Amino acid sequence: MRRQNPSREKAERAVGRCHCWTTDDPLFLVYRDEWGVPVRDDRLLFEQLVLSGFQAGLSWRTILYKREHFQRAFHNFEADRVATYGARERRRLLADAGIIRNGQKIDAAINNAKAVLTVREDFGTFSDYLWGFIGGRPIRRRHPGGELPARSTESDALSKDLQTRGFRFVGSTIVYAFMQGVGLVNDHRPSCPRARS
Repeated sequence: MRRQNPSREKAERAVGRCHCWTTDDPLFLVYRDEWGVPVRDDRLLFEQLVLSGFQAGLSWRTILYKREHFQRAFHNFEADRVATYGARERRRLLADAGIIRNGQKIDAAINNAKAVLTVREDFGTFSDYLWGFIGGRPIRRRHPGGELPARSTESDALSKDLQTRGFRFVGSTIVYAFMQGVGLVNDHRPSCPRARS
């Protein structure tokens, strides 16, 4: 993602919009307004975790352009529903050209839905587990020069714990991107209005 020019950044700051990264692509503009906003809804958290896993090795643009189809294909990422998927649903997903047809990633998504249900039994909600893992508040980061890390000690620890709980496609790099996307980590630049959210 390229950084914005100063005049555009100033205009967006005036209306309170994030200007940490941008593109003229309409889908990215919509996603930019979601990125880094703290999410506590289990369905949205599960969606972001699944999409982060599917993104491994691909560009986020590819995922964004298929996001609506992913939502339809995975029954709006209702973990209770996805956890019931069997061989028939797996075949349906593997034949669906609207998503990424990777058998391992599809299996991981189904598996992770089941793991979310187990986490709910232990913690009440998937959200409570994730936010409790970092003390309930976003981790604030400031990165001189604007370069963001690919992982952190927190993503290493969360990745390891998720794997212990049976989650798949949750390596530290995937988990860090997930943490950024759902606001567990606040990586907005200090000049961005979202840096203080």
